[in-house]
Order: sequence, then structure tokens, then C-alpha cells
Amino acid sequence: MTVTAPARVAAAGRPPRSAGPSNRMRAWATRAPLLPALIFMIVVTQLPFVATLVYSFFDWNALYPNDRHLTGFSNYADVLTTPDLRRSVWTTILLTVTVVLVSLLLGLLLALLLDRRFRGRGVVRTMLIAPFLLVPVAAALLWKHVLYNPEYGLFNGVLHWIGGDGAPQPDWISDTPLLAVEASLIWQWTPFMMLILLAGLQSRDAELVEAARMDGASDWQVFVHLTLPHLRRYLELGVLLGSIYIVQNFDAVFTITSGGLGTANLPYTIYQTFYQAHEYGLASAAGVLVVIGSLILATFALRVVSSLFREEASRA
Repeated sequence: MTVTAPARVAAAGRPPRSAGPSNRMRAWATRAPLLPALIFMIVVTQLPFVATLVYSFFDWNALYPNDRHLTGFSNYADVLTTPDLRRSVWTTILLTVTVVLVSLLLGLLLALLLDRRFRGRGVVRTMLIAPFLLVPVAAALLWKHVLYNPEYGLFNGVLHWIGGDGAPQPDWISDTPLLAVEASLIWQWTPFMMLILLAGLQSRDAELVEAARMDGASDWQVFVHLTLPHLRRYLELGVLLGSIYIVQNFDAVFTITSGGLGTANLPYTIYQTFYQAHEYGLASAAGVLVVIGSLILATFALRVVSSLFREEASRA
């Protein structure tokens, strides 16, 4: 039996009947191994957040369990109007801005240093990364007892070694509490910024830099006109990721000052509201606001990361 040309064309234009179901089955087969991880992530992360969101609309104090009632958005209004909570929001902003900017500047200086070739660069790089590898609580305890202690701390020991018996012996935590917390966080997060910026420096076009030097450009001109524009995306990424983590920081405030002397940031205030005042609804509302702020920052961070990947792909 012969098949005419129009019939062959029509048969070639028709997709196989089993192509659609087989493709769907193949897609499900490739995604099925990810389902347990997806279900686990939803149970561990999303369901607690939904419960927190529901609690935030209730006036609920654990000391009076029978006096629980729906209040709408009044808890969110209290978060924005209560003096202690507003003060903690301002402390969180001040702490985040100071730590991120100073650690970013120090990280840039260290990245510029490590971008040069010198003997022992690998050892120096490892030593500079070490603070970021410490457990946050251990790093805070190190600063509190080894460095800040007024009796046997290293800082006062250095002052005594320089000035003798008449040298001042300040109580660093009591005299400058917020600065004490900021210094420990800057010490811990500077290596993180350094790694991001060092990756950016090592992705520069070496031929372009060499051409600028051959044209008579100084080191400062190369830095201002070539290095900084190239590092703009990496600087934005460092600011966004650092802000996400510092906004949620609890360990340093809890360990060094226990939230006293005006150092209570929003995560610590949420801890106090929930575990000490037992105001579950108010603490949940404050927690939801922190999550929303972190999601906004994370969205910008993901956009910056995707733009970096697109730039690298275009170069390749």
C-alpha cells in the first residue's frame, strides 16, 4: 500500500499520541526524588511561619491562657508604637549599618592586600578567614572574657603594659556597650566581606588593567576607574547578605550584654517578649516584621547574584 505525499506530510506534522503523557511521566520521575526534601522544608520552615502569622493576630499571654482573643493588626501597631520595641528597631538599624559598612571597608582593604602576590599569602588568607569560621557564641564569649574583661582581659593588659600601674582600666562592656557588640561582629564578618570582594578582584580582566598601566594610569586611577566599577555588584552583594545576617543577629547581644545598656536589638526584644513576658501575639508580630524585612533584602540579594551570573556567562 502506497502513501501519498499529502498523507506523509500530515503524518509527519502530527505529534505522537504518547509524547505528552510520556513527557509528563518523565518530568515527575526526575522530580520525585526531590519531593521528600521539599516536604521536609515545608514542614520545618513554612508551617511554623504560618502558625506565627496566625498567632500575631491574637492577644495571647501564656500567663492568662483563657483570655485569648483575636485583635487583628493591633499587635503590629504595638510593635511600631511601643517605646521599647521602637528603640530596639532603631538599635537594630544602627547596629546593622555600622557593622556592614565598617566590615565592608575593612574587607575591601584586606581583599586588595590578598590580591597581590607575596610570600605566605596562603597562610595569611587562612588566618584572616578563621574568625568567620568560629561559632557565633564562641566568638562572642572570646570577646567578652578574653578581650573585654576589666580584670584579666587582653585590652586592659595592653594598657597596663604601655602605661604601667597608672594606666586606665576601663570596663569596656559597661562604658561602651553597643560599640563592644559592634566590634565583635565586625571582627567576625570582615572575612565574609573579604572573600566576596576578593572573588570580584580576581575576576577582573588582567589585560585591561595592564593596558591602563601601560597608558600611564596610577594605582589610584586604576582603583577608582576600573576596580571600583567592577566591584560594584560584589559590594552590593556584600551589603545585602551582611544586612540579612546582622539584622537577625542574636548571639552577640545575648552573650556580651544580655540585651542591657541599650543594646537590645529586635531579635533579642522578641526573645524577651516571648520567653520572659510570655506575650506570644506581640512577639509573633515582631517576628513576622523581621521575616518580611529579611525577605525584602534577600530578594535584592538574589537579583544581584543573578546579575553576576549573567555577566559571567556573557564573558564566557
